Amino acid sequence: MNPNALKLFVELSRSLHFAKTAEAHHMSPSTLSRLIQRMEADLGCSLLERDNRSVSLTDAGKIFNQFAARQIQEWQQLKLSLLEKDANLSGQLRLYCSVTAAYSHLPPLLDRFRSVNPGVELILSTGDPADAITQLQKGLVEVSIAALPDKPTAAIVFKSLEQVPLRIIAPTVDCETRRQLQQAEIDWSGLAYIFPEHGPAKSRLKHWLSSQGVKQPRVYARVSGHEALVSMVALGLGVGMAPQVVIDNSPMQARVRVLHQGENIRPFELGVCALKKNEVNPIVAAFIATAEEVVFD
Repeated sequence: MNPNALKLFVELSRSLHFAKTAEAHHMSPSTLSRLIQRMEADLGCSLLERDNRSVSLTDAGKIFNQFAARQIQEWQQLKLSLLEKDANLSGQLRLYCSVTAAYSHLPPLLDRFRSVNPGVELILSTGDPADAITQLQKGLVEVSIAALPDKPTAAIVFKSLEQVPLRIIAPTVDCETRRQLQQAEIDWSGLAYIFPEHGPAKSRLKHWLSSQGVKQPRVYARVSGHEALVSMVALGLGVGMAPQVVIDNSPMQARVRVLHQGENIRPFELGVCALKKNEVNPIVAAFIATAEEVVFD
């Protein structure tokens, strides 16, 4: 069994959801199901209990999951050690991420990467995370930290770092929005909203509002970047949606409150991205290997 197959099983064991795991790896649920069936045939036992509503690990599946996780870790360590033994890498690596990711997720990646590859010059650009994939496609950077797109493409390599929950937030300052939210019954259609200009956050907010019966939201402003959106909400200009990590690290945190925990909002799958054709670049390959090694709690 190759490491990619083992990784698929480990991720499926965590999500217990064929469709989500398959989507994250740009394959159909039926293809993933056949891969698991081949594993079970090779091992001579059932790894998963399946029915129309749920998936769960069998006792054998739990044992195999532990084995697979160990094998993946050893494989990642082997790749890193081989990269370390290779000729010292030198050159430039251009990276792109949001301002928040620059201090929430990038430091441990850079610490590990720099310890192994001190000869690589790092050039960091920050901006709207919704532009991260475009930055890659235009050749402006080699690596970006971004949320998995709603419609992933096989041309992009994506290495997941962690899931980031999304929250609906409102201002705490005295303003029209706060007064509207203090009513016994909230008129969601009557509220002003701060919308992302584009990207997966925009589609998730529209979907959540639709679930609240809001078909044509009253958009007060469209902003680029989650940090700017939190600031607009903090000023009392409307209700918005932002990743929890952005809220936690915002200097305006005390001026906003979580209005809805977003249990029914699909979280961001945050990861390291690169063009698949650039995997042959040893510097890009080394950074991707680093992303596979670093674990976020």
